[in-house]
Amino acid sequence: MTEQDILNALDNSNDGFYCSFVELGHVYSYLIDTRLNVFRGNNNRWAIAVERLGYNPRAGAIVLDINYYGNCLINLEFYNERPKNYYSIYPIDFDNFNETVDGESLKSDAKFWLVRGQPVSVSHNKQHYLQAGIELKEYEPNEIRAEEVGRLVVSQNRDLFRATDSELFKSIPTDLKKILVLDEWYHQDFQIQISPTMTDEHLRQTYELNRNLAGLGGMNFESFADSFRQQEIRSNERNKEIWENNKPSSYETWQLIAKAIVTNDPKQYKPALEPNTHWTNWPDSGSM
Repeated sequence: MTEQDILNALDNSNDGFYCSFVELGHVYSYLIDTRLNVFRGNNNRWAIAVERLGYNPRAGAIVLDINYYGNCLINLEFYNERPKNYYSIYPIDFDNFNETVDGESLKSDAKFWLVRGQPVSVSHNKQHYLQAGIELKEYEPNEIRAEEVGRLVVSQNRDLFRATDSELFKSIPTDLKKILVLDEWYHQDFQIQISPTMTDEHLRQTYELNRNLAGLGGMNFESFADSFRQQEIRSNERNKEIWENNKPSSYETWQLIAKAIVTNDPKQYKPALEPNTHWTNWPDSGSM
């Protein structure tokens, strides 16, 4: 096992289906909290579990996703017969959450959330949010949005929203030891858009299908094919730029974590970059 082995695994964690690098700025989920856990075992085994807590309006819930990376992962879940490198936990009782939220906003009579079986008070006092550094959007007068409530509640009850060891070890052999835990770090989202290669024959079939369904405004096949190939070129160029600038191996966070794993020494993690995983640094999360 070398540091480069670990970095290569992280760089190539996106399989184009349901395995990918953790995305703090996910546009479908408002970021609330994060944690990074590093594990080391004998026989050169290693694993990383990244926790991302966010409010997903489409799911109607605050969701804790655990994203796994490593060379000894077990019990990964499958979707459409393909493995996925994450699984989701719902710390707040689903029925209770939906009883307290109307659309995406806190109901005026909401009093508490039931988090892992424990009642946790929710606040309607704007001052409490301001004191916690949460500036309310208030799209409507006196509106408090679910992600804002979540950010305040988590700041006061963080351990209830963090993954338990049994949850972390769901896909990690239990004899591995947790050698490093980070509540903050410097992070860059890394989302390569992987698309299958389109042969000329497949492209012709796609053209015929779309022409029959939508007409394509009278566009002929040559124009359709040229437009598609130009889009392919732009996508490849964009992916190349993302690969060079954002891949995990390109900056110190993951370089130092790889070094800590290989040496089995968490003291090797001595970052110079300022951490940026706090939700305030990801304003585009949940933007769609």
